[in-house]
Amino acid sequence: MHRALGLLTLLVTLAGGIASASAHPHVWVTASSELVYAPDGSVTGVRHSWTFDDMFSTYALQGVETKTKGVYTREELAPLAQTNVESLKEFGFFTFAKADGKKQRFLDPVDYYLERKDAALVLHFTLPFKTPFKTRQLALEVFDPTFFVDFGLEKKDPVRLIGAPASCTMAIQRPNDGAAGALKLNEDTFMNGENSNYGAMFANKITVDCP
Repeated sequence: MHRALGLLTLLVTLAGGIASASAHPHVWVTASSELVYAPDGSVTGVRHSWTFDDMFSTYALQGVETKTKGVYTREELAPLAQTNVESLKEFGFFTFAKADGKKQRFLDPVDYYLERKDAALVLHFTLPFKTPFKTRQLALEVFDPTFFVDFGLEKKDPVRLIGAPASCTMAIQRPNDGAAGALKLNEDTFMNGENSNYGAMFANKITVDCP
């Protein structure tokens, strides 16, 4: 049954079942990303790897049939991976990009799959830009506006430039510990329209300048 559920359905169920208590966030993701460039210097897409916390990973795997107990192949996780990436579309894939201040749109994810690494589920997928583009400055943010999911970047080399022109430089701005502050707020706070973009305060921000 769980293989047929989308990521956000799983998140909501998890919140109601084991984290109903008090506050956001309910799920933690450790993210690493690659910005992919074409030979002509245009940006073609973003490649993500998202590692879910152990509790969510355990819950999400319930009901997934495997040939070997405790071992999950990419093929066995494929249906769950598909429904996960399809459900992310409604939420903009939690990924927001601007080229020289102009918002850029993504196509549907490609090359997606799930793997189990240690006790965690890792979702891999690539977001192609609707139209590849050249830009002096690319600004990318990764976050959940409602702060239901807390995104944190990997500690070491969280973002890489793949095939970018040699002149490009990158800066990464990590958010403060948003979870600590959010835990002091009750659930009703996040149902308030004024707080519908609460998570933006804790966005992971990547800026690439290509003079």
